[in-house]
Amino acid sequence: MSTAILESPTTQYDVEDVEYLRHGDKPLLARLFIPRGAGPFPAMVECHGGAWCMSDRFTERLRHEYMASHGIVSVALDFRSGNEDPYPASVQDINYAVRWTKANAQKLKTRPDLVGLSGQSSGGHLAMLVAMRPHDPRYAAIKLPAGSPGHDASVRCVIMTWPVINPLSRYRHAKRAEASANPPAWPKSIIARQDSYWQSEAAMAEGNPTMALERGEKVLTPPAIWFQGQADTMHDYKDVESDFDGNEPQRFCARYRAAGGSIALEYLEMERQAGSSPDLSKAGDMFDRMVAFIDRHVRA
Repeated sequence: MSTAILESPTTQYDVEDVEYLRHGDKPLLARLFIPRGAGPFPAMVECHGGAWCMSDRFTERLRHEYMASHGIVSVALDFRSGNEDPYPASVQDINYAVRWTKANAQKLKTRPDLVGLSGQSSGGHLAMLVAMRPHDPRYAAIKLPAGSPGHDASVRCVIMTWPVINPLSRYRHAKRAEASANPPAWPKSIIARQDSYWQSEAAMAEGNPTMALERGEKVLTPPAIWFQGQADTMHDYKDVESDFDGNEPQRFCARYRAAGGSIALEYLEMERQAGSSPDLSKAGDMFDRMVAFIDRHVRA
């Protein structure tokens, strides 16, 4: 069997929007960034951030373009927003998108065994949740069209960029910040969006990669990497309700490794300030490190 191909940085690519799923009269589109050439190429299903309630397939365009220019198919998704459709609606859409990518692998110049997941902020949480629970019947509830191959949503690897890996601890962290003597601006919008998407703290605890590991759930642990900006109080903080001696990134990584998974935590020179959108053009060599990670875990 031939291996996946990672091309040089000068790889040309084509961009196309396709409808991958429909709910009633509402289509969900994926923007496909497909390298030119025969392939097969690695493919990443990309989950945008936005506190589960904002943004779309265009938001993290720089990453998608960089992946495609380095010989990686990028499937940038729109999925249902928490403003109208609470958990687990977006998880169902992403689970379906992974299976859709596998079912259409030949058209996308990839193979079903060369598909990974990637996500930023809340999208990082969603990517990891789908990767850990690919066979959860709630998440896999949307069936592929009749006659499609019987693919599942398991993936080769996961790339996360400052993920909200523990929605419950982040919610309570925001609540404490809001109640402080000099509250910052960011908790107000974060709390409202988490309320909209999750509906309850019980749901935040259930759909929670960190707590799933701490509960001892039997989950999949594909090779993963976490990229984290500096001074990021929304994603890199100590959960005061946990007895873990470290911040949330270290806590999750420790639990993931204890469950048998391989995960790297890599800090970036860029600052990730609360309340402002990150400038991916200032992420240093993060995209290069992503490509190297895919080269190790998908091409091999």
